[in-house]
Amino acid sequence: MSNDKKIHVLIADDHAIVRQGLRQILSETDDLLVSGEAGDGVDAMRLVRQQHWDVVLLDVTMPNRNGIDTLKMLRKEFPRLPVLILSMHEEDQYAVRALKAGASGYLTKQSAPELLVTAIRQVASGQKYVSPSLAMKLADVIAENNDRPPHESLSDREYQTLCLIAAGRPLTQIAEELNISVKTVSEYRKRILEKMKLDSNAELIHYGLKHGLVE
Repeated sequence: MSNDKKIHVLIADDHAIVRQGLRQILSETDDLLVSGEAGDGVDAMRLVRQQHWDVVLLDVTMPNRNGIDTLKMLRKEFPRLPVLILSMHEEDQYAVRALKAGASGYLTKQSAPELLVTAIRQVASGQKYVSPSLAMKLADVIAENNDRPPHESLSDREYQTLCLIAAGRPLTQIAEELNISVKTVSEYRKRILEKMKLDSNAELIHYGLKHGLVE
């Protein structure tokens, strides 16, 4: 198959070994071609602006600019470009947020290689890709289940901050990971405590562990 008929894929992930593994999986197909790699969100945006892509494979947790923020920028600048989120986070954590932010699909890194290939082909054709378990979760969200846990009412930034606080990260490290000021992190923390009706970091950590928000 000639290169112009292949599906050109950009891989954005901060782990070189992950990018290498993905490249290997896709090299075993006739129609998928890894035409570029990015180590963070800033690099991914630079590459997307330089040439045509059929699909972007995007990790959630990256330095400089995380996947959710990068996804929102891609949707704004390239609304027709399919973005498939590939993350180490379980579906419960980021999948619904990613799809709401405009992702064409969501896969965990534990997914079988053939599922990844299927998902890329599906989103490249203009369709969405969700696993059966995620489809059920989306159905619950659409039904607006009143029993939703409090953290689902948080904004994306607040949710990211909550996950990092629950993992025991100090505010300075959270600021560095999210590329924001310590003052802004403190403001997010204040909002999180108010929205979730909690009083301390200890309670946030307990909540995070109880609801599986900590890796």
